[in-house]
Amino acid sequence: MTREKRHNPNLDSTFRSEADQGSKKQDISLWSDRKYILTLSVVLLISFIVYLPSLGSGFVDWDDGGIIYKNPNIINVVNWGTFFRSAKEIFTSYDANGNYNPLALISFALEHMLYGLDSPGWWHLNNILLHLVCVFMAFRIASALGLKLIPAAFCALLFGIHPMRVESVAWITERKDVLFGAFYLLALYYYIKSIKLSFRKRYLLIIISCFILSLLSKIQAVTLPCSMLLVDYYFDRKLSMKLIYEKWFYFLLSFITGIAGIYFLRIDGSLGASHNYFSIFQRIFIGPYSFVIYFIKSLLPYKMVPIHPFPNPDSWNFYASLVIAPSIIGSTYFFYHTHKKTMVLGILFFTFNIMFLLQTLSAGQGFIADRFTYVAYFGLFLIYASWLQWAIEHYTVFQRWIYLAVLLVLVLYGGINFEQNKVWKNDETLWTHQIKQHPEVFLPWIYRAVLYREEGQLDKALHDHNTAIALKPSDSSAYVSRGVTFFRFNMLEKALLDFNAAEKLDPQNYIIYKNRSNIYLKLGNYSKAQSELEKYISFNGSDSEMWSILGMIYRTNKELTKSLNAFNRAIHLDKHNLDFYYQRLITFHEMGDNQMARSEMNFLKSRGYKSQNSAYDLLTNEADVNQK
Repeated sequence: MTREKRHNPNLDSTFRSEADQGSKKQDISLWSDRKYILTLSVVLLISFIVYLPSLGSGFVDWDDGGIIYKNPNIINVVNWGTFFRSAKEIFTSYDANGNYNPLALISFALEHMLYGLDSPGWWHLNNILLHLVCVFMAFRIASALGLKLIPAAFCALLFGIHPMRVESVAWITERKDVLFGAFYLLALYYYIKSIKLSFRKRYLLIIISCFILSLLSKIQAVTLPCSMLLVDYYFDRKLSMKLIYEKWFYFLLSFITGIAGIYFLRIDGSLGASHNYFSIFQRIFIGPYSFVIYFIKSLLPYKMVPIHPFPNPDSWNFYASLVIAPSIIGSTYFFYHTHKKTMVLGILFFTFNIMFLLQTLSAGQGFIADRFTYVAYFGLFLIYASWLQWAIEHYTVFQRWIYLAVLLVLVLYGGINFEQNKVWKNDETLWTHQIKQHPEVFLPWIYRAVLYREEGQLDKALHDHNTAIALKPSDSSAYVSRGVTFFRFNMLEKALLDFNAAEKLDPQNYIIYKNRSNIYLKLGNYSKAQSELEKYISFNGSDSEMWSILGMIYRTNKELTKSLNAFNRAIHLDKHNLDFYYQRLITFHEMGDNQMARSEMNFLKSRGYKSQNSAYDLLTNEADVNQK
């Protein structure tokens, strides 16, 4: 038996041979094939339908606040002039979580200008449409790699409706996933075409442009050069240093983006923040454990929540992962030597696209996250679709049962997806779902308590606050949050007790001093309020609002020079807040510096500033008289 015949049953030989046959003619025939168009349309329609519940959802206070509706670079965009000013800020800074995702933020700025914050359905629709672009590209790539129509559709549908997709699509902040995914898969598709068409130069600009746009959407795109090497292997391009050097520009872009991303995370304080209670030895197991969980969830999606609890370092499966994960990756050696290229491509594509997100060092609050699998799962879905193709080709007698099983899987996934979308409807549905799945995680209790506090439901808020404190009594943030609730309901003594308790647990938690200053301001004790704010500013000197409040306190205490310096600092930090200029005007006036007061007044008039404070009208009239 020849080598070719010995491996002829391998499904790769079937659809790889098809993939190599006249790609240009194949593309033309595909678009003229009604069956192909109809199948693709059905895939996209089903993928759209399962996300219909998200069109009725709003924003959630799980990063949507800091990233969108509390972000000055988004909410200040009302016309093209403000858009371009914000765009400059967006491209020269990182977001509220220490990530550099300017393209996603730019899209939010445009949406705010077009729809405002009162129509979140449009924001959700754009997430869905970008996801459909990714589904479309998953279908095209699967076809380009040689999958036949039904298996390619199965692969695309898995990508479209798998329940682990929901977090990336239904959560507005995760625009970066669907945006980076669209450009990433576009770049990969055109790289496949360039190989099959002998590297035509016209595709080079498309690939590079898409790659850059993908990097500007999410740092996860740095893995594209590795995925390109996998495509090289799949199409029998011999792996060599020359092949790697061929992609030097892509690797350079990835390296620069990766270093910049780590730098921003380190400045933000997110890097390495979550595993303090794991020993150095135990941290070795975090990556393998995450890898295995993601692998299992590709088949059995379960407990999909925004915050996953950290694993118990004493459990046997935590340590077993160090054997299971390498075994999965190591199996590619067997598949490589038996020429099962789809298996090699699929496993390594998944591995390359998930390996930087396995949280061994940690970058954020989460242990694992459904959204991390957005592009990575394409590798596994390709494998599952290839198994389907192999089964329907080799077990023709059972084709009807095979199709029925596939249909049941898709219906099950679609149903779970549809219901999971409802979880992201609002803050209450999100955190209630999280608490139901993992009541042992204390942060969701705080988030839901804050929601109840804002709604004026004191009893419910205190219940959740007390539960959070019982779960983690050593965490100062739980006491701070309850203290704020007491303050909101004018229970000032209880609020002070909580802030004092929080300070004993963690004197470095500077939010304590900010909140305690508010209590003293309300009690009229400006001396203590000043002292608390000065402590806060020593920790966080970038809070422009607190500099302004400190400036007003200094002015009340007749420390006018300190007041002026404080307002100068506030304006330096936020040049767009006209209230700061108004407060500085009052300080100039009290200092008797009429020239600077008039200058400030003229500036405010030129900006169309209007204040509800009657003192502003008096100052305006006085400035006009003095000027005349």
